[in-house]
Amino acid sequence: MFLLVVAFMVSCLVLLATVLILIRMASPKRKPTSTVRVLSVAGSGGHTTEMIRLLKSLPVKFRPTSYVVANTDLMSKNKIKTFEEGRSSKLDDDYNIHVIPRSREVAQSWLTTCYTTSLAIIFAFPIVWRTKPDLVLVNGPGTCIPICFVSILFDIFGLHRSEIIFVESICRVDRLSMSGKILYHLASKFYVHWPELKAAYPRAIYLGGRVV
Repeated sequence: MFLLVVAFMVSCLVLLATVLILIRMASPKRKPTSTVRVLSVAGSGGHTTEMIRLLKSLPVKFRPTSYVVANTDLMSKNKIKTFEEGRSSKLDDDYNIHVIPRSREVAQSWLTTCYTTSLAIIFAFPIVWRTKPDLVLVNGPGTCIPICFVSILFDIFGLHRSEIIFVESICRVDRLSMSGKILYHLASKFYVHWPELKAAYPRAIYLGGRVV
């Protein structure tokens, strides 16, 4: 039984690699532009509030902005719409909100998390492909893992390269979030708000009280 499961997983990986290579061969190269496409992942709790603060600090050239939210996270969608409507007088109304299944609910078992995360990864593929972000901006919600995973796969197979910027939540003082632990070595840049985290994770960049 174990060998059958392993054989099935290997077959899926080979099929996925073949599809990605074919997509790469058929994809036209993107022309360079003066703007930076941003794909931002929102999350429940304070993650979306912190993300909006980050986006406010970015220069105008960081547009258009695409957002990813979990299907059960209605509050984040409302916050994003309010934020974008508030700056529509200064910028074009060029944002989109994409919805994927939530990777993991609070207190969800790790066994079922494997299934829900895999489902979210499937939904993440067309989002990353359509938006083709130059910058993937995340700050810790579990929803960011499928998006970052697909972005890294696209980079490996030469389909599209995105910079992954991880800004750990300000609530994390001496321990990283689970998403932070996963992406610590994978993100292009990894920011923390507290010197305790910088001491524990030397690769991290200490913000020293700055938002970005």
